Amino acid sequence: MAHLHPPFRADHVGSFLRPASITSARALFAKNLMSREDLTALEDKEIARLIELQRSHGLKAVTDGEFRRAFWHLDFLAALDGIEHIKAEAWSVKFKDANPKAETIKIVDKIGFSSTHPFAEHFSRLQQLAGSGLVKFTIPSPAMLHLICCVRPSDYQPIERYAGRDEELCADIAAAYCKCVDELYARGCRYLQLDDTSWGEFCSQEKRAAYTARGLDLERIAELYIGMINTIMAHKPADMTICMHICRGNFRSTWFSSGGYEPVAARLFGSCRIDGFFLEYDSERSGDFKPLRFIKDQTVVLGLITSKTPELEDEAQVKERIQEAAQYVPLEQLCLSTQCGFASTEEGNNLTEAQQWAKIDLVVRIARSVWADA
Repeated sequence: MAHLHPPFRADHVGSFLRPASITSARALFAKNLMSREDLTALEDKEIARLIELQRSHGLKAVTDGEFRRAFWHLDFLAALDGIEHIKAEAWSVKFKDANPKAETIKIVDKIGFSSTHPFAEHFSRLQQLAGSGLVKFTIPSPAMLHLICCVRPSDYQPIERYAGRDEELCADIAAAYCKCVDELYARGCRYLQLDDTSWGEFCSQEKRAAYTARGLDLERIAELYIGMINTIMAHKPADMTICMHICRGNFRSTWFSSGGYEPVAARLFGSCRIDGFFLEYDSERSGDFKPLRFIKDQTVVLGLITSKTPELEDEAQVKERIQEAAQYVPLEQLCLSTQCGFASTEEGNNLTEAQQWAKIDLVVRIARSVWADA
């Protein structure tokens, strides 16, 4: 019997390298040298090609590769009600060897979600291009809004509505996400992924110490973040799968956090009622599998194949690591993917399109070897 429900034995995080045509077209659009209609038509053409490539390489759920976005998160967050997209002097966190364009967001009014949010249309176009096949849609987790606006900045000044009221702020964020889930579900979405770097930061002893030194209560913040997820999970329809992807940074093949899952594992894995976790496990920066002992009934998608470098992992070693993880989580609860997408921003990681697909082929090949239902 095939494994029919997401996440799948061979899965992926969502973003793919942008083709040159997309890069060129978006640059022309930014200079008012291409119309929105022409840009959308080109995006549709390239996403249709990407869908066929994903299917031909053995993936059971397809994404739009995030081809319509500049960033994996800011495009979505900036389009929420009550949010303003602004320029910044520097990126909100520092990557190891490179940094994205300095942009950020700030809260200017009550947080909300409107059906006119552009991602609603993005999903509908993806579903139309995919036909009857299952699509996977990716958006930033609700924690990212709070993290970017309220935690990372040392000079955060809340608006009057949220001054001293983090619980109310997180309740409004969760309510906005529930409306987003309703809208996407009504348009046909059955597989949604929430991308999140907050937990990657909270795994870092260095970042934990820095936040604590500023007077932030990380345990309380973690409780608020899990509360938002659990509100969404209690609200979603039963036939909709929602997973969370946890990342330590992914820009031009670099990163900004290190540290195993132990500092967050008991609380996150033990009480977050998400359907599945996509967990980064492609290097020593993610630690060992022991924190997985706190996993309950969630599916764990092991990100053992890196999307940052072109070299292919040794299949035997990957299989050994899957068996190591199975000491803590039953094999039937495990799946395999790359540790992150290939292009969390439009610049993409440092590998070629051919090398990208070789990574996907490796995920599929190993999964079919390990799980009989893959």
